[in-house]
Amino acid sequence: MRLGACVLLAVLLVAQAAAKEKAEVSEKEDLVLARSERDTPVNQEDPGRKLADDDWKEFWVFKLALNLLGYATIFVPGYLIISHLRRNRYNESAGPGFFPNLAVLCVFGREQHASASAEEGSVGGKGTSSATPAPEEPFSTRALRLIICVIGLQVSYLTWGVLQERIMTIEYGQTATQPGEFFKDSQFLVFINRILAFIMALIVITVRKQPTHTAPLYKYSFSSFSNIMSSWCQYEALKFVSFPTQVLAKASKVIPVMLMGKVVNGKTYSYHEYFTAGMISVGVSLFLLTSGDATKHKDSVTTTSGLAMLVGYMLFDSFTSNWQGALFTSYKMSSIQMMAGVNLFSCLLTSVSLIEQGGFTSSAAFMLRHPDFVFAAVILSICSASGQLFIFYTISRYGPVVFVIIMTVRQGFAILLSCIIYGHPVTVIGFMGVLLVFLALFLRIYINDRERKLKKLAALTLSGSGSKV
Repeated sequence: MRLGACVLLAVLLVAQAAAKEKAEVSEKEDLVLARSERDTPVNQEDPGRKLADDDWKEFWVFKLALNLLGYATIFVPGYLIISHLRRNRYNESAGPGFFPNLAVLCVFGREQHASASAEEGSVGGKGTSSATPAPEEPFSTRALRLIICVIGLQVSYLTWGVLQERIMTIEYGQTATQPGEFFKDSQFLVFINRILAFIMALIVITVRKQPTHTAPLYKYSFSSFSNIMSSWCQYEALKFVSFPTQVLAKASKVIPVMLMGKVVNGKTYSYHEYFTAGMISVGVSLFLLTSGDATKHKDSVTTTSGLAMLVGYMLFDSFTSNWQGALFTSYKMSSIQMMAGVNLFSCLLTSVSLIEQGGFTSSAAFMLRHPDFVFAAVILSICSASGQLFIFYTISRYGPVVFVIIMTVRQGFAILLSCIIYGHPVTVIGFMGVLLVFLALFLRIYINDRERKLKKLAALTLSGSGSKV
């Protein structure tokens, strides 16, 4: 509750500052429109004026409030129902039938079978199955699998990044005589990404054996909400900042994580962690201070709103990974089961909110007007869903260190592609800042992996000497 209150207070403060800037911008836009009206025929409607009149409805604070109200229509009744069922121990009195079993599965899970499922092991999970261990793969086979994972991750997420920037930043239908229109409903993009990922997860669960699922389904809703919000902030950020700026902000999220750990939990960090965090700060500052389009339209709300979106992304994304890690530890589900559970609630939350706001209708109308948007949105969703599968497979096969290295390289390529395709200007100093950020990330990965190996070696040495005694 304290965390929620702090987040709400921060949003309100940012909204107040952004609204003030928004008012100043509106005055400037009114002056520009007034000048243009002198050149506009009397019998012709000015589309710019209509757009300006409705602009406040697309302001991110207003959209965020509508989204949260939509999610509340699920969370508030759900909280009341779950509290009632747990208070009355419904799992002990539930009768047979589909709906009673569904209620027990959603609220209580199969916790009584947790110990049994842990002993069973699983295909795709981390349990051990018996008998003889599988023979070690030849180096060539292992290398080929790794190459496929690298190519799959790079293609999926580089294509996803290019299309993400295209969808959120270009004017569809623009001609020499007619103005275009931007696609503005970020929540619809989140929905189509999540529903395809949910379908793909169900297919994998159907064709591949999974461990017995024991977690109450409602526990996925927390990471689902934070996952929706981080994705929404990510799409909205592109309305205010350039894509390279967004990527660098993601790369530097280690800084607020360290600050929160120090302030809240009193956590201590080694010298190299402080050093690499400082390198990342300097690199990001060099890029932002020297790049011409780090933010869009210097006289607009981009500074405040862009910062709010990037901070929101980092906060919600950090919560998602921590909550999912806790679920993995407590219930031992497979990664595909996690993918299905999170995307199930993501589809539920976003679809209800879109229905309440008329988002499906407006997005369908936009797709009918601009078929090229449909193609980009479908490919975006395919890349997002396939990328999630490659993530889970890479981590399960080669561990998190290899995965982090692959994705760090991907971030560098994403910035390069964005600058080439969309013409973002990068100065020499800005380019040096980008290199400094990625140098710090690779240095951090190398030192952390080396320390982990040294600790493991020390533990093995200690256990060996103890057994001799």
